[in-house]
Amino acid sequence: MKFSQKIMSVEPSATLAITSKAKSLLASGEDVVILAAGEPDFDTPEEIKEAAIKAVKEGKTKYTPASGTLSLKEAICRKLKEDNGLEYKPANIIVSNGAKHTIYNVLQAICNSGDEVVVIHPFWLSYPEMVKLAGGEPRVLKTDIANGYRATAQDIEKTITDKTKAVIINSPSNPAGVVYSEEELKEIAEVCTEKNIIMISDEIYEKIIFDGKKHFSVAKSSDKAKELTVVVNGVSKSHSMTGWRIGYMAGKEEIAGIVATLQSHSTSNPSSISQAAAEKALTSENLPSIVEENKSLFQKRRDALYSLLEKEDKIRPYLPQGAFYMFCDISKCGLDSMTFSKRLLEEAKVAVIPGGPFGEDSSIRVSFATDLANIEKGINRIKDWIKTL
Repeated sequence: MKFSQKIMSVEPSATLAITSKAKSLLASGEDVVILAAGEPDFDTPEEIKEAAIKAVKEGKTKYTPASGTLSLKEAICRKLKEDNGLEYKPANIIVSNGAKHTIYNVLQAICNSGDEVVVIHPFWLSYPEMVKLAGGEPRVLKTDIANGYRATAQDIEKTITDKTKAVIINSPSNPAGVVYSEEELKEIAEVCTEKNIIMISDEIYEKIIFDGKKHFSVAKSSDKAKELTVVVNGVSKSHSMTGWRIGYMAGKEEIAGIVATLQSHSTSNPSSISQAAAEKALTSENLPSIVEENKSLFQKRRDALYSLLEKEDKIRPYLPQGAFYMFCDISKCGLDSMTFSKRLLEEAKVAVIPGGPFGEDSSIRVSFATDLANIEKGINRIKDWIKTL
């Protein structure tokens, strides 16, 4: 049987593969410490659960408009105005099955064969694969730990070619936790607007930022920047709703309409029940304090993890400013990231994510979306295991 060359060129998700194997070992009775999770360990707040139950009881179990309910879109518009200072109408909003689905839709809508999309290294492993699936070519902008894994406007300008269609900006970023400042993003926006390049701004970790830093959306840089930006966000990370699968985009009505058409012929509407739950997440007056409390817990975990690793000779951690991952250089261990991660899981029963799929094969991603006891237990095992190499 012959399969699509486009599909066969796509790499499976290493994140899901490692996590799945770790959970399988855990289920079989093995004492496994999972430091690989890409989701908060906090439960979805009760108020959101109750909203979903209420929606079921009220019979909100039918199709909704393919691009999402009007009431949820209105809630998203209010959120964008209050949190980000961005004015949008419901016609600018598309609700999808998670931020990943949203980015996939946007790339499908804008890419023609041969179009390049700039992806900043280290990148979320799905970005290049989604670009390929859209018929485009990922163009990787290399950064390193010495410059804090940051791409400057000058770096982006040097990377852009006459084939460049878009730049993906992820702040806070996965896997390095980079948070770009307002000044940095305005400079990047100036380069992109001058070249008429679309900016896909993945802001899914917006609510998980540390050390008093503030989130700034590149769409707020200027009117022209807003026209060229597609803001991507969702409730998965902020409200511990990964399994509910609700993400959204905000952009020009023209691109929103194209994405709506695509979605109407692929997935149709996101779950009606999940949409009701997401609406509660965005409108409840009680939930911002829970989101803030969770952020504080993440910062305590980050600090504890960093203190456990900062004096290690063979692991060099980068202190993230946001999200809930610590990207660690393992080049002194003498193993590539996949070998390191597989052996660590098999021999020390600790699950981390290899950095290779993120574009950095000399690093691993350690998640601190787990409690302090697990973090300490896992890191102590890693330290002991490294001594055997």
